[in-house]
Parts: sequence; C-alpha cells; structure tokens
Amino acid sequence: MPSLINIESFTMSASLSLLFLGATTTISLVAAIGAQGTFVLRQGILGRHITPIIIFCILSDALMIGLGVVGLGALLDAAPWFIEVFRYVGAAFLAWFGYESAKRVFIPHAVVVEEGTEDAQSLKAALLTTAAVTYLNPLAWLDTTIFLGSLANTQGDPGRWWYYLGCCCGSVLWFLMIGYGSRILRPLFARPEAWRVLDAAVALLMVYLVFNLLTVNLSTH
Repeated sequence: MPSLINIESFTMSASLSLLFLGATTTISLVAAIGAQGTFVLRQGILGRHITPIIIFCILSDALMIGLGVVGLGALLDAAPWFIEVFRYVGAAFLAWFGYESAKRVFIPHAVVVEEGTEDAQSLKAALLTTAAVTYLNPLAWLDTTIFLGSLANTQGDPGRWWYYLGCCCGSVLWFLMIGYGSRILRPLFARPEAWRVLDAAVALLMVYLVFNLLTVNLSTH
C-alpha cells in the first residue's frame, strides 16, 4: 500500500508539472503579440463583441495545438511546398492588415468606445477577421501545431495530454487577460490621438511580421 500511494503521488506531481509547463510555455509564446493579439486588444478596448472573440480564439488554440498533439505537426513539417505556399498567403494577409491599420493613422475616423451597439452583421465580420488573423498566419501554426504539438509528444502517454491541457489553460488565461483587461485602457483611448498611436504601432508590427515571415526558414522555425 505505501508503494501504491507513492506511485499515485508521483503521477499526480508529474501531471501537475506538465500542466504548469504547458501553460507557461504557451503564455511565453503568445505574449509575443502579433496580428491576433493586437486585434483582440483593439476589440477589447472598443468593447465590441469581445466575449465571442475570446471564445473563438481559445477554441482555435485548442484545435491547433490538439492537431499537433495527434500528429498533424509532423505532416506539415514534411510538406515544405505547402508551407511555402502558406508563407506567401499569410504574408499577403498580414500586409493587408498592416495597410488597414496605417490608413487609420492618416484618415480621421470616429471611434466609439461602447458595448452593445453592433448588429449581427458586425459580429459576423468581427469573427471572420478573428478567423483570418488566427488561421492565415503561418507563424501561428508553427508555434502551436508544430512547436507546442512536438513538445507535447515528447512527454509520451498520458503526459502529452496533461501538457496539452496546460497549453489550453495558458491560452485561456492569456485571452481573458488581454480581452477583458484591455478595458482599463478605455479612458486613454477616448482620445483620437491614442488610437493613431496604436494603429501606427500595429502597422509597424505587421511590417516586421511580413519581413520575418518572408525571410525566416519555416522548416526549422
């Protein structure tokens, strides 16, 4: 009986360690904010459909990481032609996203920071944009499906599923933080100048991401 207790204690300890490792690794990756993060941050400040957007992002992370755990990451890594095509599709989208942000810097526009004023079409458009910044970014697939999926699979069974659960917990914490936490910035963004600074920063970030995407060796990322 003592040996059984020790085994169970060790198993639980190892599971919690993998849970924590998965969560911290995920947060460290997504904290390098990109197109998806900046979009969630902007919508959170505006108070526009932030709850469905957060849910969509969390479920998308769970899907993309889960695909890596079940082996899709290895398949993608073995198909360099697909990754190359995806590279240019993703770069084109990020360039468009940056262009739209740059336009808002130079073209005056009214921004209403208020919740509950959008119609169903606006929600649909917001979710479509969320899907685009999530699934059309090759670097996001590399970080989640290939990188996190590969790390999970080094843990064996059932360790990889504890690691995967930790990754999902990290994703939940991150999106709740930037989605709902961004509300504290609303007083600052009552001024049009603040929006111009944010949009300029996003445009510059997209330039960097496009350059990085077109020059990085995706097969060894």
